[in-house]
Amino acid sequence: MEALIEKKKTNLFIVLSGIFLTNAIVAEVIGVKIFSVEGLLGIKPASIHVMEDFVLDFNLTAGAIIWPIVFITTDIINEYFGRDGVKRISYLTAIFIAYVFLVIWVATQLPAAGFWLEVNKVDETGNSFNIDYSFSRIFRQGLGIIVGSISAFIVGQLLDAYMFHIIRKYTGSKMIWLRATGSTLISQLIDSFLVLFIAFNLFGGSNKWSIAQVCAVGIINYIYKFSVAIILTPLLYIAHTIIDNYLGRETSEKIIEAAYEEKK
Repeated sequence: MEALIEKKKTNLFIVLSGIFLTNAIVAEVIGVKIFSVEGLLGIKPASIHVMEDFVLDFNLTAGAIIWPIVFITTDIINEYFGRDGVKRISYLTAIFIAYVFLVIWVATQLPAAGFWLEVNKVDETGNSFNIDYSFSRIFRQGLGIIVGSISAFIVGQLLDAYMFHIIRKYTGSKMIWLRATGSTLISQLIDSFLVLFIAFNLFGGSNKWSIAQVCAVGIINYIYKFSVAIILTPLLYIAHTIIDNYLGRETSEKIIEAAYEEKK
C-alpha cells in the first residue's frame, strides 16, 4: 500500500513539474513578442499619462498569456510537496531556461544555407526579406533580459513558496484561495518590477529605461497578473479535486499535512 502511495505521489510530482517547466520555458521563448490588449479587444489605446507624462497603453508580453498556469502549478506543488518541492522545480527550471537561451544563441550563430535564404528572400507582399536576420531577432534576447528574467523568476518563486507557507500557518487546511492567491499577488508584485528593472534599467545600455518607465510598465504587468490570479482561482479548486480523487482523500490530506509540517 505504501509503495502504491509513493508511486502515485511521484507520478503527481512528475506531471506537475512537466506542466510547470513546459509553460515556464515556452513563456520565456514567446515573451519577445509584445501584444496590445486594446488591439485584441478591438478598443482604442488607453494612452494613460503616468509618472512624468509617460504615455502607457495596455501592452503585455506574449508569455504573460500562459504565466498564470505557472502560478497555479506553483501553488499546487506547494500544497502537496511543500517549499522544498517548489525550490527543486524552480531551480531546475531556471537551469533549463538558461540552457534553452544558450542553445538558441548557438543556433543563431550557425551560417545560413544559401538555398534557404534564396527561397525566403521576399515576403508574401514581395518585399525583400532576410529570414536569417529575422530568426536571430526573434529568438535571441539580450543578456539583460535573460538575467532579469531568470532572477525575477527565482525570486518570485521562492517568495511565493514562503508566503504560501506563512498564510497556511494561519488558515490551516481551509481557505485554499487565500493562500494561493495571496502568495501569488505578493510574489508577482516583486517579479513584475524586478525583471523590468534588471533587463531595461540595470542592463539597458543605450536604450536604458528610466525608473518611471519601469514603474509604469510594471504596474500594467501587475494589474494583469493580479486580475488573472483572481479569475483563475476556481481552477485551483478543480485541480485540487482531481488530485484528491487520484490520491484518495485520506492520503491526500496526509501528504498535504506532511508538506506543511516539514518546514514548520
